[in-house]
Amino acid sequence: MAILTVYFSLKGETITPQMTVEILEKGHTAVAAEFIQQAVGGELFEIETVKAYIKDHMKMIYEAKDELSQGIRPELKSYPDISEFDTVFLGYPNWWGTLPMPVVGFLEHYDWNGKRIIPFNTSEGSGAGTSRNKIIELCKGAKVEDVYALRGSQVISRKAEIQAWAVGMI
Repeated sequence: MAILTVYFSLKGETITPQMTVEILEKGHTAVAAEFIQQAVGGELFEIETVKAYIKDHMKMIYEAKDELSQGIRPELKSYPDISEFDTVFLGYPNWWGTLPMPVVGFLEHYDWNGKRIIPFNTSEGSGAGTSRNKIIELCKGAKVEDVYALRGSQVISRKAEIQAWAVGMI
């Protein structure tokens, strides 16, 4: 079994559950993706946009909302060759109840027929929203597992649980 862990995550300013601003050197989804890759092996790939998002978190969320409402797919820096992978762990934050548009653009780039997608996402309580349905819609022919929803602020303290989940999925 060839495994790829792919993720989209933003570092920098975020809002904590206490509604205070926190600066992250690495985004919550990136940390979870690294834990997963450490547990199951395989390759690790970060989805990165060419353009930088607004640094101010409260302004950035409206930038993301505009992308979603206008169907904008931000240009990505690169795309890995996924042909050799049959299992893909897919990580992303919950933006406006669904997938961030960079993830949509990434998924649309490939033929997912015969692949298994194991989604995980981070939020501060929004859960997975409609993201699984969107993945199913975009990834025709793939087996899409249920989304493992994590509270972003708890990712670091839940390393063992995240790794046990990942191992249990393969």
